[in-house]
Amino acid sequence: MTENRDFIQNVSYDSVIFGFNGSQLKILVLEYHNTGYFALPGGFVKMNESLDDAVKNGVSQRTGLQDIYLEQFYTFGSLERSDPKIMEKILTENNLDLEQYGWMLGRFLSIGYYALINYEEVSLKPDELSDSINWYSIDELPPLMMDHREMVERALEVLRNNLERKLVGMNLLPVKFTMKQLQQVYEAILGEELRRTTFQRKMLSMDILVRHEKLFQGKAHKAPYLYSFK
Repeated sequence: MTENRDFIQNVSYDSVIFGFNGSQLKILVLEYHNTGYFALPGGFVKMNESLDDAVKNGVSQRTGLQDIYLEQFYTFGSLERSDPKIMEKILTENNLDLEQYGWMLGRFLSIGYYALINYEEVSLKPDELSDSINWYSIDELPPLMMDHREMVERALEVLRNNLERKLVGMNLLPVKFTMKQLQQVYEAILGEELRRTTFQRKMLSMDILVRHEKLFQGKAHKAPYLYSFK
């Protein structure tokens, strides 16, 4: 752990990291050592780095990925969000001196980012205070500490509202994908089923896709085309 003088005081970040496993939208969640506390991956900002770089480095350390789509979506600053007892337990269970790391018990403003990554390419690694980091589906999240559940809900709202503009599928799918795979991403994020013909017509009319060869897996006449984003 690093000394408090190395960080911008009372500012932190938390990241809602989305991945898609082919049918479900999932989120990365940490479990702190010997506490039963579950949390989003987050961290602090060093004096000699930008906020964006701090978040990119943090997400990269948790996932093993470098090329990550990240977007800042909200700043969380309510008076109730910080709980020194939670942080005290986390520090104590990790045998960290409360006097030396007492700066972590204060009130923090947390800047929320969401990340979109390829589920198949990650190499997960918990942070130094945690025992594990795992994928959880949106509908099966463990109880998250402090206001981290609100962070997930706000990130998902922003993701849904910006679905068309951000073309989020490009970070949740392989480079080449079928129209069905693209539709599954949209359905997982929106939480609803879409009509296949309507969805396909809409995607093709947006002029954002490049059509490639067919994906032959069974009967040739049923082989779907592969697509990629322009």
